Amino acid sequence: MANVLVVDDSSTMREIVASFLSKNGFEVAVATDGRDGLAQLRQDPGIRLVLSDINMPNMDGLTMAEKIRSELGNQEVRIVMLTTEDNVEMRERGRAIGVTGWIVKPFRGDVVLGPLKKLCGLAPG
Repeated sequence: MANVLVVDDSSTMREIVASFLSKNGFEVAVATDGRDGLAQLRQDPGIRLVLSDINMPNMDGLTMAEKIRSELGNQEVRIVMLTTEDNVEMRERGRAIGVTGWIVKPFRGDVVLGPLKKLCGLAPG
């Protein structure tokens, strides 16, 4: 049972992030796009954090976040966008649909490790 789901259409990025998180005590599942991410969440109720890219084929990360909140009715999972997108409109849209945080690529694991552990309940909060 995973506690983090990494959603990115780039196999390299999925591997980098998943490997870093696994080495630091997280149980990690991966998905190739938003559609795959929703399927993973349906199968694994133990997922506590979703780290997702925004720009992906089939279903983008913000649409997936909307569906997590509406279709799945999951208000508990934390959703963090891990993306190159850093504009105000996208951040506002994300906040409005329940995105918890925003990390701009490149991924700096050493900087975000503590906050991600807190979001998953793996560190004192």
